[in-house]
Amino acid sequence: MKATLLACGLTLSIVLNAPLAAAKTPVATGTGGAVATISEQASQSALAILNGGGNAIDAAVAAAATLGVTDPFSCGIGGGGFMVIYLAKDKRVITIDHRETAPASFTPQAFLENGKPVDYETAIASGAAVGVPGTVRGWHEALERYGTMRFQQVLAPAIEVAEKGYRVTEIFSHLTAQNERKFQLYAPTSALYLRNGKAVQPGTLIRNPGMAKAYREIAAGGVKAFYEGPLARAIVDAVNKPPLAPGKRARPGRMTMADLANYEARIRPPLRTSYRGYDIYGMPLPSSGGATVAEALNILEGYDLKTLPRAQAEHLYIEASRLAFADRNAYLADPEYIDAPVAGILSKDYAATRRKLIGPQAARKVAAGDPYGYQRDQSVPLRPQSARLQLENAHTTHLTVSDMEGNVVSYTFTIESWGGSGIVVPGYGFLLNNELTDFDFSGPHPNVPEAGKRPRSSMAPTIALKDGKPAFTIGSPGGSTIITTVLQTIFNHIDLGMPMDQAVNAPRISERNGDATSIEPGFPGSEGARALERLGHRWEAAPEEIGAANALVFNPDGTVTAVSEGKRHGVGTALVQRRAH
Repeated sequence: MKATLLACGLTLSIVLNAPLAAAKTPVATGTGGAVATISEQASQSALAILNGGGNAIDAAVAAAATLGVTDPFSCGIGGGGFMVIYLAKDKRVITIDHRETAPASFTPQAFLENGKPVDYETAIASGAAVGVPGTVRGWHEALERYGTMRFQQVLAPAIEVAEKGYRVTEIFSHLTAQNERKFQLYAPTSALYLRNGKAVQPGTLIRNPGMAKAYREIAAGGVKAFYEGPLARAIVDAVNKPPLAPGKRARPGRMTMADLANYEARIRPPLRTSYRGYDIYGMPLPSSGGATVAEALNILEGYDLKTLPRAQAEHLYIEASRLAFADRNAYLADPEYIDAPVAGILSKDYAATRRKLIGPQAARKVAAGDPYGYQRDQSVPLRPQSARLQLENAHTTHLTVSDMEGNVVSYTFTIESWGGSGIVVPGYGFLLNNELTDFDFSGPHPNVPEAGKRPRSSMAPTIALKDGKPAFTIGSPGGSTIITTVLQTIFNHIDLGMPMDQAVNAPRISERNGDATSIEPGFPGSEGARALERLGHRWEAAPEEIGAANALVFNPDGTVTAVSEGKRHGVGTALVQRRAH
């Protein structure tokens, strides 16, 4: 049965009851370039670019563009992200910050009504939640500075997938069903992703000619095609006059063409810490991921974890994360708006003072420390109290790519919550973010909304070097649980000695200085859970799947192993290029 829907200039072609894809390969080892993503088509797009002579940066953009088609509710050109790149020729790590920014009209009262924060769910599904998208500008900077190809080449695989279509997976259908109310608000979104108001079923083939059109315009006109002209006008109109379905209402935004034209990505030096012989490179602010992972690792480094029983080691991992999150929640925000004490937070001496607070039993909520005394610049008098954990949505995506020359990319990007704002740009088939809800709705706090500001993120794409050479990469989606997924995977791999596939697939435990610790289904009642409960740990009442990690491991024999999820998020796809002999 085939049905074609037409609404708001978007055509959706659906084929029902199509067979599902063959078994995926979440682990692969070989001697060439490698890729790991959560999408089979995205991994294949990256491999095609590598096989066509492109480098890891080219392949990462190709994979990301394809993920924008196959995982449109997690990421895409309507959002932003953070890319960490190892440049083999220069033997250095750089980062590209293309996080969304608040429009020039934004104020600290943006999410307040009568002095009180607006309802979070109402804020999410609105034009008012949409930040100025940064993804296309970030891709442009990556390709121009470090790539070998241009948009016309790297977008070609994604255009083909958008035109030919992709199969709806079980998790795609399930998460769409959970967000039907949001998608029902907007006519073009309903036309693309709902059928008679309900989520499309697994096995359905979805084609998205609107997104293919958007990619073609970018391929032909470059970065200006997105930030100026008809496509930019369509974005601004969708934000300011959301394309509502009949009888629906949503808060409009106040974005201008100037907001888009003025958007800039940032090339920033990475944050670095050392851990048991590894150099760990992560994202700087406005991502809190790099600093929080680094602080927790610095705390853990004071323990000989390999000699401890597993429950005792995991107890220390949980408590280190709790302490690092207290500081993260209190201090970290856009560095162009707040002078956060990052140097102090990264200090090994500061970590030693935090380590002393860990006892044999689990703590409850802990207070932020005072890292200002552990950095040379003590001119900033601000000493915020540790804030409550701001609600942060978990639907993002991470990919990682390497090439034969030794370049490596670890890349996390997002449109924030599942389906972002819910607004599909009419005629262009992509969803707009709701990233501005990552601000703290009320203050005083470093992360309150301000014009032009980038909301704090938890994204934590990471590259680890050993003896000056790439050792592994790791990253994940998951809102604030991104930080703990990356931290726990490093802990599992380095301290517990797990091969990376086991480190990725192990049950996840996420402590973010809240009332209880997040865990996954199947963990409660297990021997590991009971051992931690005897140490005073408490679990959230409703376990949920945490993250969807992707990693690369550079083996001593010169091979590379690509690792994706073996069970979460429908199983990922790892591919390795075969070097010609």
